[in-house]
Amino acid sequence: GLNDSKKLTEKKREKLFVEIQEKALAWSIAEATHTEIDELNILQATFLAMNRAVNNLRIQPSKVIVDGNQIPKGMSISCEAIVGGDASHAEISAASILAKVARDRQMKALDEKYPVFGFAKHKGYPTKAHFEAITSHGVIDEHRRSYAPVKKALALDV
Repeated sequence: GLNDSKKLTEKKREKLFVEIQEKALAWSIAEATHTEIDELNILQATFLAMNRAVNNLRIQPSKVIVDGNQIPKGMSISCEAIVGGDASHAEISAASILAKVARDRQMKALDEKYPVFGFAKHKGYPTKAHFEAITSHGVIDEHRRSYAPVKKALALDV
């Protein structure tokens, strides 16, 4: 069943992604753009995406629980932060699976558009191969300018 998305195989996450969408009373996937992440910082952009996801639910919950130790600012509904919540609360596990699968699919789509960067393999994380690709091929619009490896590449004028 449900577990922390990072502890599941990709195949299991994909299976659960469909199952969660079929069985959940309501679900929503939202994101912050790379520009919003650069302008706000990753934490505030995450909170923005959480607010968007909650606001887009077809059924509004009486309470929101989030994984971590901070409550998103601007949440219009009662909210509780739970450290390690993705391992202890099915709702948070389900949300983490939906988010991980959606992001991995975005990375695969980026990989098709920009195969030289290897997004399908590293999923956007700052691996050595990813930085080497940035150094060799430059920065694309989707790269977050505020992240150290991208800043470094831009400083090198690649």
